[in-house]
Amino acid sequence: MDIHELREIIHHHNYLYYVKDMPEISDYEFDMLLQKLKEMEAANPALITPDSPTQRVGGVPAEGFPTVTHTVPMESLNDIFSFDALREFDQKVRAVIAKPVYTVEPKIDGLSVSLEYRNGIFYRGSTRGDGVNGEDVTQNLKTIRSIPLRLSKKVPFLEVRGEVFMPRKSFLKLNAARELTGEPLFANPRNAAAGSLRQLDPNIAAQRGLDIYVFNIQQIEGITISTHSQGLAELRALGFKVIDTQPGVENIEEVINLVSQIGESRDVLACDIDGAVVKVDDLAQRDVLGSTSKFPRWAAAYKFPPEQKETTLEDIIIQIGRTGVATPNAVLTPVRVAGSTVSRATLHNIDFIREKDIRIGDRVLIQKAGDIIPAVSCALPQKRKGNETIFKMPSACPVCGAPLVRKDDEAAYRCTGDRCPAQLARGIIHFASRDAMDIDGLGPAVINKLLEEGLISSFADLYALNAEDIATIDKMGAKSAENLIASIAASKKRDMGVLLFALGIRHVGKRAGMILAQHFGSFDALMQASKEEISEIHEIGDKIAESVWNYFSHPDTKELVDRLQKLGVNMHTLSKPTGNRFAGKTFVLTGTLPTLSRAEATKKIEAEGGRVSGSVSKKTDYVLVGEEAGSKLAKAETLGIPILDEPAFLSLLEKE
Repeated sequence: MDIHELREIIHHHNYLYYVKDMPEISDYEFDMLLQKLKEMEAANPALITPDSPTQRVGGVPAEGFPTVTHTVPMESLNDIFSFDALREFDQKVRAVIAKPVYTVEPKIDGLSVSLEYRNGIFYRGSTRGDGVNGEDVTQNLKTIRSIPLRLSKKVPFLEVRGEVFMPRKSFLKLNAARELTGEPLFANPRNAAAGSLRQLDPNIAAQRGLDIYVFNIQQIEGITISTHSQGLAELRALGFKVIDTQPGVENIEEVINLVSQIGESRDVLACDIDGAVVKVDDLAQRDVLGSTSKFPRWAAAYKFPPEQKETTLEDIIIQIGRTGVATPNAVLTPVRVAGSTVSRATLHNIDFIREKDIRIGDRVLIQKAGDIIPAVSCALPQKRKGNETIFKMPSACPVCGAPLVRKDDEAAYRCTGDRCPAQLARGIIHFASRDAMDIDGLGPAVINKLLEEGLISSFADLYALNAEDIATIDKMGAKSAENLIASIAASKKRDMGVLLFALGIRHVGKRAGMILAQHFGSFDALMQASKEEISEIHEIGDKIAESVWNYFSHPDTKELVDRLQKLGVNMHTLSKPTGNRFAGKTFVLTGTLPTLSRAEATKKIEAEGGRVSGSVSKKTDYVLVGEEAGSKLAKAETLGIPILDEPAFLSLLEKE
C-alpha cells in the first residue's frame, strides 16, 4: 500500500465516523492507520499534502488572527419570536412571490464560519465576524474532523457556510474539567465553541471536541444549482455534514407545525439549538426578494423561549476552587428543566445574590443558560412566607477554616488557607492535566484517593511515590501502578514554562509561563527577580508580575521548588534561544514556503532570539513570504517593511 492509497483509506473511514456516524473499524485500527501514515510522511516529507489527515492538528500558536474579507457577505437573519410574526413573514414573501416553497431546519446555536475550497482542497476557513470581515482560523478548523480536507469531486471553487458547535457531551466534559481545576466555567456550548475556535494554539482547539453542520452554499464554480435543497444534497455528496432540512413546504401552517416539532425535539438532540430557520427554497426567488441593509428578506429565524421551572432554594453552600475562590451554590428541590433534573445551580458571587435579592427558602425560577448550565433566573418575592433568610458570606472557609477575604477590586471571596484540602485537590488535578504536566493516568479519582490515603499533600509528593504505594489504591493493579509511575517520571522533563503554568500561579497561563521561562531561563533567576524586572517583560505587565513575585516570595513556595528540584524535576527552559541574530526582531509569516513548514521557520527564528507575530504592523521587522501570500504581503509593501523569501531568510540565518 503506497502513501496515496493509505490516505484514501483514512479519508474514507474519517468520513464514515465523523459525518455518517457509521464506523466500519475500531478506534484503535483507525489510530494505527494514521500512525502508519505519519511514519510514511516522516520518511518522505516531500509527499506531505495540505489535505493529508495528518495536517488536521498541529502548528505553533498564533500571535493573532489575520483578517479575511468575505466576498459574499455573511448576513445575519431576522429574529422573530411568535407564530404570528412567522405568518407576517409569509405574507411579505407572498406579496412578491406568488407560490413560495420553504425549507425548515434547526438553528444550531454555535459560531458561523466560512469554508473555502480550491480544486476540491480546503484552503481557508474564517469566522463570520461582522459579516464583511472575519478572522482566518484555518488551522483550528482543520482540527474538526467532520470538515473534509478534500472533497469527493474537484470542484474549481466552493465557499460554504456552516455552524461550528460543541456537542453537549463535550461541553459537559470540558466544564467538569475546568471546575476541577478552578477555571471559570463556560456559560453555554456556544460560548465554549467560540472560545475554542479562537484559541491561538490549534492543539487546544483540537482537544475541545468541536463539530460542524454546513447549511449554505455561498459561492460555487463548476456546478449549477437552482434551489437551496438541491445545493444541500450536492454538499452531502461532496462529503460535508449537512444540517437536517425539511424541504418543499408550501403552507405556512405546515411550516409552523415543523417549527413546533423541532422545538419539542430540543432535549434529545446532541447539540444545542436556539430556534428554527425558515428559508425560501428557490434561489432565483431569493434574488427577487433581495435583502434589507441588515438581513435577507427570504429567510427568518424563529427563536425558542428558554424553558423555566419554579422550585425552592433550600440552601446556599460554598464551594472552594483551585485558586481559593469561594463560589456560592444553590441547593434546590429537584426539578426537571430542559430535559434533565436540576438540584444545584451556581449563584456566581455575593453581588449576584444581593442584586437578585435571592434568599434561602425562596421560590425561584430556574432555567438553563444555553439549555445546559442550570441558573437561577430570579427569586419570586411575592411567594415569600416570612421564614426566608438573607444569605451572608461566611467569614471562614468551610473546608479548612481559614479566613475568607475579598479584595476591593474583586467580586470573589477567597480562602486564605495555604494548605486548604479543597484547593490542594483541584490544584493537583490542574498540575497533572494534559495542558500542564500531562501525567497520563493521574485523573481526579486517583488524585482524590491519594489524598484520602495520605500519600500526597503537595505537588512534590507525586514524585516521591512508588508503584507499591499506588498499587494499594482500589482498582489500581500492579501494571497500572507501574504505568502511572513511568508517566510521573516522564513529566520531570517538561519545560520550565510548562511547570510555571502547572503550579497554578494566578494569572499565569501557558503563554505567560513560556515567556517567563524564555526570559529568565531558570527558576533560580526568576525567583531572584524583582517585581519591576518581571513587569518590564513584553506581554507580562504589572498584574502578572505582582502575582508571580508574591507567589515566589512565600516561604512555602521556596520549600516546594527546592523539593521539586531535589526530586529531579526540570527547573530550566528547554527552548531558550541558542543565538542572537534576530534578537529584538519581529517576523510575520505568510503563504506556503518551498521547504520549511511554519513551525520549522518559527523554531529557527525563536532559536535566534526573534519573535513571530500573526499580524503586520509598523513594529514588524521582516515578513517571510511563500506561495499564495495574502493581505499580509500587501500591507508589508504599503508600510515598506523588508520582505524575505525562503532563500533570503536562510541566507540571513547563515550570515556571520
